[in-house]
Amino acid sequence: MTITAATLAAGAVVCAGQTRAVQSAQGPDAAGSQPTMLDRINQMLAGGKRAWTDDQIHTMELLRDAAMKSEYAYNELEHLTDNIGPRLSGSPQAQKAVDYVAGEMRALGAEVTLEKASVPHWVRGLETAELTVWPGQTQGTTQKVVLTALGGSTATPPEGLTAEVVVVDNWSQLHALPAGAVKGKILLFNHPFDKELAATGHGLEAYGSGVVYRGAGPIAGAALGAVAVLVRSVGGADFRLPHTGLTEYAPGAPKIPAAAVTAEDAEMLKVLAGEGPVTMHLTLTPQTLPDAQSYNVIADWKGTEHPEQVVVVSGHLDSWDLGTGAIDDGAGVAVSMQAIQLMKELGIHPRRTVRVIAWMSEEEGSQGAAAYMKEHTAEMGNHVGAIESDLGADHPTGIYYAGKAELGRWLRPVAQVLDANGAGLLESAPETGEDIAGMTEKGVPSFAPVQDSRFYFNYHHTAADTFDKIDKRHLNENAAVMAVLVYALADSGEAAMR
Repeated sequence: MTITAATLAAGAVVCAGQTRAVQSAQGPDAAGSQPTMLDRINQMLAGGKRAWTDDQIHTMELLRDAAMKSEYAYNELEHLTDNIGPRLSGSPQAQKAVDYVAGEMRALGAEVTLEKASVPHWVRGLETAELTVWPGQTQGTTQKVVLTALGGSTATPPEGLTAEVVVVDNWSQLHALPAGAVKGKILLFNHPFDKELAATGHGLEAYGSGVVYRGAGPIAGAALGAVAVLVRSVGGADFRLPHTGLTEYAPGAPKIPAAAVTAEDAEMLKVLAGEGPVTMHLTLTPQTLPDAQSYNVIADWKGTEHPEQVVVVSGHLDSWDLGTGAIDDGAGVAVSMQAIQLMKELGIHPRRTVRVIAWMSEEEGSQGAAAYMKEHTAEMGNHVGAIESDLGADHPTGIYYAGKAELGRWLRPVAQVLDANGAGLLESAPETGEDIAGMTEKGVPSFAPVQDSRFYFNYHHTAADTFDKIDKRHLNENAAVMAVLVYALADSGEAAMR
């Protein structure tokens, strides 16, 4: 965590969230006596200043302020979403986005490479469901259920299937069912998204507790003989809006159709199934086509002294197909692109190469990231840092870092620059992004903006992930974090410690 320059100047009390940073500077001195508060403050201020000169700090401030005034990321994101649209890997729109981002980066003077990646090509089809039998049913009627197929799902027969619905809230309830209770039936996992947890800023944790049912539910259901699996949508918006996302199947095991139902319909099914038998007619007609060739877009802003040393700044270019992928993750791509745009505008050429990457197919298995690691494994020693933005575009409060604990102290001057935008916190994390996880595992220091996640999962993976959800100021704040951080890593007198 960081202590900002403003806090130090005011002599404010260090808050609990900054305890780790203070403790790192509280050890006894060489003579064994305890340092004074002034000694500790001086130690903390000196920790990172050795990496950047006053001129470099001033350049960071220029990047921050220019990002806040710019229209670039906002306009690029609008084009990716409103003009190009959904960018499911293997789709024509995904290829259009590749060509567009590559062209925009070339126009700025970056050296652009399209790096091949073989990606899934799954196509959504018809998706409908209706109750055909339920307690209290009016004779001759059916009741619609709102759902959407999960990514990678197999299809029902073209005419659909009809089966009784069994509802459980969690794994424990599933294991407590009598033998054969699920065989030949549709299994629904009704695990609620923890909106109270998300409201405290822990949206990722709330998502994590629910997404396991989306990922592994079809495996568990198939093992027990279910004919299909439904999961309650993993998101916080109760507007009868289903959330899609990738599901998994076990090798050699049966594959059964899988879909996400809205929170409202999941609750309705639980109530009705508690009163008596409920039967559903379900039709899903997705197709899994042969893998397609696609590309990561790689744009290098070459370093002046160590062009072989690389700092990655990135987001993923693909999106799900229900919306237009504004917050997931067109925003991450746009603010990464802006890092080069700002450097060109201000005439900045760091010591090391700044590498913008628009990753392909993060949503369907991170095949683009895997292709990059395969192609560049021998160069990992020259990757001195990696940044990914993939948690939307709401207000950032700081920087996540994965690597040695000393990274937090080393980055304090950078955090102090960003504190002017309310983004001065530094938080240690085990990982910082799906696409850069391979680099993190290889010892490359990795980073991500700490973003407000209270509302992200209201729209994530839904038809409501559209450009109108973007707040221009918040987007620019994220662009400022990315530009300042990538410049700091690329121009420091010493590389980030590994």
